[in-house]
Amino acid sequence: MRSRKTIFPALLALLLAIMACTIHLGGPQIPDANIPVSTEAALSLEEQLKQAKETAQQTGILTLRISEAQLTSYLASRLQADPEAVLENPRVLLRDGQVQVYGLARKGYFTANVAIIVSVTLDEQGKPKIEIVSADFGPLPVPQGLRETIQAAVQEAYTGAIGPAATGFRLETIQIADGFMTLSGRVK
Repeated sequence: MRSRKTIFPALLALLLAIMACTIHLGGPQIPDANIPVSTEAALSLEEQLKQAKETAQQTGILTLRISEAQLTSYLASRLQADPEAVLENPRVLLRDGQVQVYGLARKGYFTANVAIIVSVTLDEQGKPKIEIVSADFGPLPVPQGLRETIQAAVQEAYTGAIGPAATGFRLETIQIADGFMTLSGRVK
């Protein structure tokens, strides 16, 4: 009888401790790439874009080279501003012709690693065509509307970045490799 009296409080304490903790459910392996996140990197992207637009007005050619740190910082700042954001601690890798987004998804007491692979190509009008190749949330279900949300965010980033200068502008190439995305095109 005495052992039941000591087991019940111990089990109750263990249950309460588990409820107070977050349980990590695994998911895809997140690469070990160390990508620094900073306000400076996000702001440098804006400055770099401004400079590219000014050069394009003079030369007729726009070239923009974006780093993993700039995109990761930009995405992190956007996610921090969104109270309903699905993704935490994002890491953007620019490799092998793809934008690879890794992070952590949180749902209540559960977390899981996330991998979202995006392909960016050009359509006939010289506008980016964004396609989610895969979205892996480990054992958690992929949130409804995620594909549309991510595609809209990438499209918004393009429109916000190049859109204001897009009148008479045609994007000719998008190259994604070795930690950089390079966009180039001409003003007609």
